Amino acid sequence: MNKYKNIWLIFFIVSTFTYAQNDYFDSSSIRYNDFIYQSTIHTPQIHKLGNELSYPFVEMNSNDTLVAQFDDFQDNIQDYYFTIIHCDKNWTPSSLSFYEYAEGFDDCPIKNYAFSFNTLQSYIHYSLTIPNEQLKIKLSGNYLLLVHHNDRSKPVLTLRFFVYEPLTQITAQAHQATLTEYRKTHQEIDFSIKNAFSCNNPFAEISVVISQNFRFDNAIYDLKPQFVKDNELIYNYEQGNLFEGGSEFRWVDSKSIRFQAERIQAIEFERPLYHYYMYPDEKRTFKVYFQWQDINGRFLVKNSMGRDSRIEADYVYVHFFLPFEAPLAEGNLYVAGNFNRWQYNNTNQMTYNYDQKRYELTLLLKQGFYDYAYAYLTDKNNQADFGFIEGNHYETENDYYIFVYWKNNSSLYERLVGVKAINSSRQ
Repeated sequence: MNKYKNIWLIFFIVSTFTYAQNDYFDSSSIRYNDFIYQSTIHTPQIHKLGNELSYPFVEMNSNDTLVAQFDDFQDNIQDYYFTIIHCDKNWTPSSLSFYEYAEGFDDCPIKNYAFSFNTLQSYIHYSLTIPNEQLKIKLSGNYLLLVHHNDRSKPVLTLRFFVYEPLTQITAQAHQATLTEYRKTHQEIDFSIKNAFSCNNPFAEISVVISQNFRFDNAIYDLKPQFVKDNELIYNYEQGNLFEGGSEFRWVDSKSIRFQAERIQAIEFERPLYHYYMYPDEKRTFKVYFQWQDINGRFLVKNSMGRDSRIEADYVYVHFFLPFEAPLAEGNLYVAGNFNRWQYNNTNQMTYNYDQKRYELTLLLKQGFYDYAYAYLTDKNNQADFGFIEGNHYETENDYYIFVYWKNNSSLYERLVGVKAINSSRQ
C-alpha cells in the first residue's frame, strides 16, 4: 500500500465536527446547533445514559438521563463549565430566563474527566449528565447545551437535545409514496395526533417537525393538520410529508487495528497514527435497491481490544475514495453522517484527484463503527442532495421522528408535548 502513503498529506486534516478557525468565538457567534468552537475538541456525543446509539430526547420528570461527552487533545485539564439554553422549535432562544426553565446553577463545572489509556493520540475525555445534582429542568422544549471556559464569550462546544411532555398520543406509519411520480423513490409519513389538553385552535397552536434519521437539514417544519376529526388531528398528505428514501448507509469499521474489517483495503501505521484505506466506493444513483444492515447514519465508538472505549479507543485516519471521471463543475461532494451532525464544510469536503480520476477525503476519527453517505451540494443550493450519488429507493429502511409542539396565546414558550419514533420497515 506504499502508493497511498503520501496521499493523506495533501488533505487538510481536521476534526470530525465543524470547528472555528480561531480557538474561540465571541458570545455573538454562538450557534444554536451542534458546533465545535475549539480545534482541540473531538468526537462530541449526546445520548441517553446506557445507550450510545440513542438520540437525545428524554421525557420530563422521568428517570431518563442524558450523557454528553467529548475528547480534548490538550495535555492539561481544563476548567470547563456548561449551561443550557431554552429554544423554540426553530432553535431560536426563547424569551424565558434560566430560572424559569431550570433550577440549580446556571453554570456548572464539568468534574468528570479521564485521561486516555494506551493510545497513540493522547486526549482527556470529559463527560456530564443532564439532569444532575446541580441542574434540573422544569419545562419541556428544545435545549442547547453550551460548554464554555467559565466565560460564555469563550464557547467550546454546543449540542442540541430535547425534553418532552407525554401529552399526546401519536399514531404514525411510514410507507411507499402514494403519488405515482414518487412511488419508486420516496417514503410518505402519515400520522394522527390526539391531545390530552384543551386546544382551541390546533391549526395555529400545534406545530409538527418530522426528521429522517435525526437529520434536521432536510426536516419538514411547521406541518399543519390536514383536518380535525373530533379530538384527533389528521396528517394524511400525499406530498407535504414526503422524504427521499435514499439507500442503505455505507460504513467504516475501525474497531480493530489488527484485523481488516469488510470494506477496508489496508491498515498501515504511518507515524504518528494508524491509517485505514477504504476500498473505492461506487456511485449508486441508478443501482437497484440492495438491502443490508446499517445503523441509519449513527456511529459507535469502540475499540474491540479495550475494556473502556471511552478512553481506550484511539484516533485513526480514514481514507475515502470515490471514482469519478471528471470533477463536478457546479458543486462539491461531502462524506456525511451523524458523526458530523450532517454538516457540510471544509472538514468533510472531498478533493478531486486528477491523476487517479477520483474524489478523495481523509478524516480523523475515533475508533469505532461509522455509517456514512455521500452528499452533493451545489453552489446555488444549501440543501444537500444524497440521491445524486446514493440513489433513492422506497424500500430503504429509515427511522423517522415526529416532534409535536404546542403554544397557545397565553403561553410564553413552545412546549414539546410529544415525540414519536417509527421505522419504515418495522411498523
